[in-house]
Amino acid sequence: MNTVAIIGGTGLSSLEGLAVATELDIETPFGAPSAPIVKAVLGGKNVLFLARHGLPHRFPPHKVNYRANLWALKEAGAETVIGVNAVGGIHPAMGAGHFCVPHQVIDYTWGREGSFFEVDLQWVTHIDFTYPYDSALRDRLIQLLARSGLPYSSQGVYGATQGPRLETAAEIMRMERDGCDIVGMTGMPEAALARELELPYACLALVVNPAAGKAPGIITMGAIEEVLVGGMQQARNLLTRFIEES
Repeated sequence: MNTVAIIGGTGLSSLEGLAVATELDIETPFGAPSAPIVKAVLGGKNVLFLARHGLPHRFPPHKVNYRANLWALKEAGAETVIGVNAVGGIHPAMGAGHFCVPHQVIDYTWGREGSFFEVDLQWVTHIDFTYPYDSALRDRLIQLLARSGLPYSSQGVYGATQGPRLETAAEIMRMERDGCDIVGMTGMPEAALARELELPYACLALVVNPAAGKAPGIITMGAIEEVLVGGMQQARNLLTRFIEES
């Protein structure tokens, strides 16, 4: 039975309907993950859940221990990983409440621990990252979204920024010229680390606000929270169906 792991981002700190078997406190060679891993059953299927920012929501994007998170999920038996991300919309189609299943990523982050292959190596290890997301997982998410009737895009370029501050309008203009459709802070190095561990990985992104300069006025946390409440409930429903159909 394929064990699906869900990494929940801002607004998604839990999944409903889980028959919790146990909470796993896994120590890794890279330290502790953001939170205990919930090992449970949903719809008769094995599922793992990890709150990316901790419980409570206390780790900013640039301080998340991405290596420990992915390593711990692998140790717990994950065979498939879906990262859920709250993002800003750059492309005109990416309005608030819109879902996107990105097909590419551009990494603007810096200083993060982005590889398992750094010390005590007998040889240098490189991974192919031409296509950063697993195509089969992406197809399944796209099919679910198509059946849901929710607004979505079947592809997009995810621009990963350092955070924790939001971007300037000029930075978003640059990212748009680079080809980015959405902007977030946690998409990397998570995707690359999953590839290093040979874990199929895909991203389900929820647009919670227009990116800087894409709407009149400033971005407020209140407006983002309004979208998160309904949007992440829709994400929970999608993930529940994904797991039940695994």
